[in-house]
Amino acid sequence: MAGGLHHGGDDLDEQHEINVTPFIDVMLVLLIIFMIAAPLSTVDVAVDLPVSTAKPQPRPEKPLYLTIKADLSLALGNDAIARASLATSLDALTGGDHSKRIFLRADKVVAYGELMRVMNLLRRAGYLKIALIGLEGVDADLGVANGVPPIPESLGKP
Repeated sequence: MAGGLHHGGDDLDEQHEINVTPFIDVMLVLLIIFMIAAPLSTVDVAVDLPVSTAKPQPRPEKPLYLTIKADLSLALGNDAIARASLATSLDALTGGDHSKRIFLRADKVVAYGELMRVMNLLRRAGYLKIALIGLEGVDADLGVANGVPPIPESLGKP
């Protein structure tokens, strides 16, 4: 038989408060588990990036275009330039203002690695503000989904 001894002088009241310490301990353990498990749950997936249909930003009065042609030659504005003289040509056109935005456009057949090489040349020359130029309009894949006929591949090609 269980019994309790009560010595008349101490009036112990019952406490009606929840002890939150075990709850906080469990939450911190779960937080640590999720912090460790979250990076492990990412998966490397090959992605075909879509064309942007975002509203184009307004152009400056005199934009400076750097073009990578299909034969991988460079053109600054309308003038062909050599890769070795890119930095000096840019400095001449911008007056040494490295905060000027360079609009980079490349032919569709130019490989991504080649585009990155040119961006690295721009970075080494001190030009860090680079805007990538693309065609404005409806993406062929999005157009079919919205009921618009696809844009023919031969459009704009001689």
